[in-house]
Amino acid sequence: MTSFTQLEITVISQLQDYIHQRGFRALIHFELEGCYQIPLGKRIDYKKVNQKLLSLGVDGEVVAEYWSNQWEYVSLFNGQSPLKEAHNLKQALYLLPKIFATQGVTNTLIKPVVWAGDYGKLALGCENVFSADNRAVHIPNAVQINVSVQDLAGNNLLVAGDFAERLQQALLQTSLACCLLYLPEEEAFERLLLKSKYGLADELCSPVDISGGHQGSIALYRDIGKHNQKMGMEPVIYDDKNNVIVSHENWHKTARIEHRLGASSEHYNPYLNVIYTLLNVIDTIDEIKHDQPSAQELSNQLPRSLYDQQTEQGAITLFANNNWFSESIDRTLNRVQTDTDMAAELSIGQQVKQNYLTQFQQPSIII
Repeated sequence: MTSFTQLEITVISQLQDYIHQRGFRALIHFELEGCYQIPLGKRIDYKKVNQKLLSLGVDGEVVAEYWSNQWEYVSLFNGQSPLKEAHNLKQALYLLPKIFATQGVTNTLIKPVVWAGDYGKLALGCENVFSADNRAVHIPNAVQINVSVQDLAGNNLLVAGDFAERLQQALLQTSLACCLLYLPEEEAFERLLLKSKYGLADELCSPVDISGGHQGSIALYRDIGKHNQKMGMEPVIYDDKNNVIVSHENWHKTARIEHRLGASSEHYNPYLNVIYTLLNVIDTIDEIKHDQPSAQELSNQLPRSLYDQQTEQGAITLFANNNWFSESIDRTLNRVQTDTDMAAELSIGQQVKQNYLTQFQQPSIII
């Protein structure tokens, strides 16, 4: 059986080729949050961090996030392919702890939740002003996938017509069965419950259920973003203090769907999540209809665990019992006439799926 990472790379390359054959190009960008621990009085120089990432060929930069000692890796829009974007995030997951360490960071936390990572409670009716309540805040860290599709002339298909809504619906319909891909460890499910379980609704904006629309967890943004800001604002003229005084709005370029259900984790696999996103793009291009879930299924929360809980299936079982992921890989690879080992016991799609599931197998107990 082909090694896991090389198999994933091969699949992404073939999916990209198929999309190109159909006359389109998918653009995928990641955002990943994390935290760090650093001695009192020390500060991170993000400019130096980003210079190092750039020198290592990573199309991304790190910025300070909302909570103390929280950071966010943001993909740059450099026109990179989905495969290069998967490489970028894989490198970032490996490199950032090492780069942060050179600046005095004692521990880089790429985790779904950083428990008691900060302290405070927002004052009633305020978004940025804190009250005297100094309770612990458990910081949720997300991985976000941004996706758009262009024709070969560079026109964004999400700007007009119903392509964007159909792609959004495809992601909604496949996200439950494939949640193991973007929630790869048990603590990821605690992240989804932080608002309700720990009374942090005012402080946190973590997704709770699979929802769409303007402020949903799988959201379509055209000219207006998630904070009701104008999309695609590009600086044109600066004053002598480097403040923007004239800007141009180019939301056609930045219109996208944001999949915000993923949890930051050292176990997060960028390659599998790129495959998942590309498969949804291909289904939308080819107008492949999924089995329509019921209204109850669409409104349900994600599972509470990797593992089965009484009458509820866990993420592992959901992924194992659903064949959309593996069958979609095989269907597309057959269309691009990729060479396959006819003697192989499992198809390529089945190999990708089974290799991933193997990581979650409970060790046998021998008495």
